[in-house]
Amino acid sequence: QVQLVESGGGLVQPGGSLRLSCAASGIIFRIYRMGWYRQAPGKQRELVAVISNEGSTDYADSVKGRFTISRDNAKNTVYLQMNSLKPEDTAVYYCNGRRFGVAYDVDYWGQGTQVTVSS
Repeated sequence: QVQLVESGGGLVQPGGSLRLSCAASGIIFRIYRMGWYRQAPGKQRELVAVISNEGSTDYADSVKGRFTISRDNAKNTVYLQMNSLKPEDTAVYYCNGRRFGVAYDVDYWGQGTQVTVSS
């Protein structure tokens, strides 16, 4: 059974920091591209950051320079360090694991963790 379990969300003041974690089980973690997406109320889910199985990273323009994605293959865990948080970062953050295939890709999602940036 595949599980992606996020943790680390919460309420933080503007300018503050949070570190999200996503622990994976039931998959061969090291071959998956891992990512963080977010969905704010009334908006579509959007990509925040991804990290390939080889460690290369990519970020949404809105978070570049503030957020850092990393992974620990020994712990089957991906992290999102969020600094200089803004109210517009408020959203439910979802962990994603994607295995690329020849014919199709396979996606797994976590249940989401709420991040609220407010004074």
